[in-house]
Amino acid sequence: MKTHQVIFQPSGRRGKVPEGTTVLEASRLLGVGIESVCGGKKSCGKCLIRVETGTFERHGIASGPDHLSPLTEEEARFTGERERAEGYRLACAAVILGDLVIFVPEKSRTGTQIVRKEAAKKAISLNPAVRLFPVTPAPPTLDRPLGDYERLAAALGERFGLQRPEIDRSALIGLSGALREGKGTVTAAVWMEREILAIFPGEVEETYGLAVDIGSTTVAGYLCSLKTGRLVATQSLMNPQVAYGDDVIARITYVMDHPDGMEKMRGAIIECLNELIRNVTADAGLSPMDILEITVVGNTAMHHFFLGIDPRSLGVAPFAPVIHRSLDVKARDLGLAAHPAANVHILPIEAGFVGADNVGVLIAEEPYRRDETVLIIDVGTNGEMILGNREKLLCASCATGPALEGAHIRFGMRAAPGAIERIRIDPETREVSFKVIGEERWHPESRLASARGICGSGIIDAVAELYRAGILDESGRFRSDLATPRLRSTDRKAEFVIAWPDETTLSEAITITQQDVRNVQLAKGALYAGAKLLMKKMGIETIERVTLAGAFGSYIDKGSAMLLGMFPDCDPDRISSVGNAAGDGARIALLDRDKRQEAEQMARRVEYLELTLSEDFQEEFMAAMFIPHMEDAFPHLQIPEGKTETNGENGEDAGGSFRSHRHSSCPS
Repeated sequence: MKTHQVIFQPSGRRGKVPEGTTVLEASRLLGVGIESVCGGKKSCGKCLIRVETGTFERHGIASGPDHLSPLTEEEARFTGERERAEGYRLACAAVILGDLVIFVPEKSRTGTQIVRKEAAKKAISLNPAVRLFPVTPAPPTLDRPLGDYERLAAALGERFGLQRPEIDRSALIGLSGALREGKGTVTAAVWMEREILAIFPGEVEETYGLAVDIGSTTVAGYLCSLKTGRLVATQSLMNPQVAYGDDVIARITYVMDHPDGMEKMRGAIIECLNELIRNVTADAGLSPMDILEITVVGNTAMHHFFLGIDPRSLGVAPFAPVIHRSLDVKARDLGLAAHPAANVHILPIEAGFVGADNVGVLIAEEPYRRDETVLIIDVGTNGEMILGNREKLLCASCATGPALEGAHIRFGMRAAPGAIERIRIDPETREVSFKVIGEERWHPESRLASARGICGSGIIDAVAELYRAGILDESGRFRSDLATPRLRSTDRKAEFVIAWPDETTLSEAITITQQDVRNVQLAKGALYAGAKLLMKKMGIETIERVTLAGAFGSYIDKGSAMLLGMFPDCDPDRISSVGNAAGDGARIALLDRDKRQEAEQMARRVEYLELTLSEDFQEEFMAAMFIPHMEDAFPHLQIPEGKTETNGENGEDAGGSFRSHRHSSCPS
């Protein structure tokens, strides 16, 4: 096979790759991080690279645009004339035909994401599935030479009432040695009083379990003592599957389009989980072998990838999963680097795209024990909702797309150092102040040129603030009658400058474009329409409480979110963020096995609403495209004259400066 030398700058990574490989595929082979939100489907424009032209004697190669395949229609859509003249291409579309030197601009480089999946402080009943039972079996005698296992089982029965539990083969192999080392006394780790997972010499007082939340973007692990319930250590990593697409549909499509797609997808998540296990146990001064129980939640696609189940059925109507109920699988059968006999409990699935992560949210927040009606929104690429109380529970999945997390936004990026995470716009001067991840002070007070892009919380702030300051009308259009240098027109049409070039590391201004606004409207419109249809199904007109779940939901400003129209009107004092509720649910299931049965029951009790089949969806969606809405009232955004804003950096907006505009125009 013919190969070509490819050198990536500024990293200096180099190597030979087969002819016909795309630049994006070459970057993965050589370990170069290039953003690819769409997973190489040529639909996001984030993987912009530049081909260097000339002879590079130091490397012994010549590089030029003719060493790549011709420009595609998709590339022409995402690049301007000047960029094309300077050699810019999309890494996912450009096919390598010769030696190349490729420069990866800063805005196209993957950054180290700030992972925000901390464990919440919750009172959890302690009733673990794995318990320790120290015993001293009677020694064998000549007239009664019983086997080690039989004597162990008898001792467990006499002292603890266990009825002859089964024993895992790995525990059986180590039983004799443990008895000798412990001088006749051993501690049996028993799962559900039914199976001996491990035998330890002497008396052991503590064993450990791991709760795991496999998110589309982030994987989080919570290491807990199964004796005390204490949270020992936490660890979070980026889900390496993002290299194949930021959303689950892109990943499912990758599996369908590539013969080795499933192997790559599952291999990536298992490798990630093993790294997480090694890291979290090392942080606690433990060994991966100390983990004897693991609970796992994740959306339906992540669930299937983790188990090695073909996800194709999720990509076509009626979007049915392969299995709904919970599963218990050995760690060794999944390739996990914990104790080989460790039990892995995977929580059940509710419906097609409402997965085990939503079941985790259910048992963590327990809306089925409340009298008030609560709307729980797990904000993410796939927005999942629960609406209900002790009388009735409904759920739905909204295809919000990744716009709220930075994808399909010109300067959108993940929550990494350099990302703008908070934005405020003065309604009078239209001047902008913003806060960058990694900095304490707001710009312009901070004069560091450090902004690289805008992450999800900043994007929501930006559109809400543009509307609040009267720069956008209710339809989402930029007003054309404003005299401010920040509002300008380019070949990409209207855009508003958030950060000037001297405030960024990109040598260009960071802006919010008209198309960016439209993409945010599409995402928030889907969320709002989903909430309205659930309310109609429930037979209610108002919501008593809104709970924002998920790592992303914890960092968005709730005032900006409601002003934007991400969810129906609610008293700001009754809007709260609960952090990674899915991870909390996994931890609850780890420490209280009774909650597993509750999860099974609730997953079957909740009624799933397929939004795309609703006759009213399109109508609700179009009305929800307006900011905050075309028709629905938002009384909690109306304030007396003169009341001042009470914005805080922690998302505790009281809605003080919000005002509503009414226009008859429609979003185009």
